[in-house]
Amino acid sequence: MTNGDQFRELIEGYSLGALDPEERASVEAHLASGCVDCGKALEEARWLVTQLAYLAPEAKPSDLLRGRLLQTVRAEARAMKSAKVSSAIPLWMWGAFAALLLFTIYTAWDTTQLNKQIAAINEQAKQEIAKRQELEEKFAIAQREAIILTDPRSVKIPMGTENKELPKMEAIWHAKLGIVVSGLNVPAPSGTHTLQLWLIPKAKDGKPIPSLTLRPDADGKFVLLVANPPDAMDTTKALAITEEPAGGSPQPTTKPIWVGAIS
Repeated sequence: MTNGDQFRELIEGYSLGALDPEERASVEAHLASGCVDCGKALEEARWLVTQLAYLAPEAKPSDLLRGRLLQTVRAEARAMKSAKVSSAIPLWMWGAFAALLLFTIYTAWDTTQLNKQIAAINEQAKQEIAKRQELEEKFAIAQREAIILTDPRSVKIPMGTENKELPKMEAIWHAKLGIVVSGLNVPAPSGTHTLQLWLIPKAKDGKPIPSLTLRPDADGKFVLLVANPPDAMDTTKALAITEEPAGGSPQPTTKPIWVGAIS
């Protein structure tokens, strides 16, 4: 095989641009040496390339050239596909999306924490308001009781008991502000029972009128304020206290423990 025959098939690939860099450099170096046969072969190959669209049936490339051409086309197709995928979503856009996602997550977390703090503050405010209202109510009750106990217009009603082991109680009735019933060292009723105040009317057929209930505290202190008595003082004959089930009763279920007549 002559030197020209060695490059003949490479020249066809060279005219199509289907050679790798090393083969292309080798062919160009050979053509530069002045090989007349290869020069003519290159001219014929280039002419053939221009006529391929018209002479495809007659101008069939060699198997080696066809393989090189298909390999080149496939490589370019893969490169174009990779370029399209990479250019579809640029790297900077992925970075922006990640930053936006992190910002969204942080904002949601921060909002949740802020809502929790607001809820805690609101709950604390409610508790403070409730405490203040409770203190105001206690102060109003204490002020009312103090007026009833000290006002000269109030009527004192001693409440005795037949049980010598029990302390006596006292009721003070103010015509406009109500009744205060108080006692010390009062034993707690059994179980969940409570002490209930009753107003005994002067009318012959009048039934005891139920009033408020209260259990003494742990020290035996008993202070019951009836701000709005169910009956007037001038129509009431006496006050009585009985032991009743929790919540009180519409009519007495036990014999009165303490009784105080209104003179």
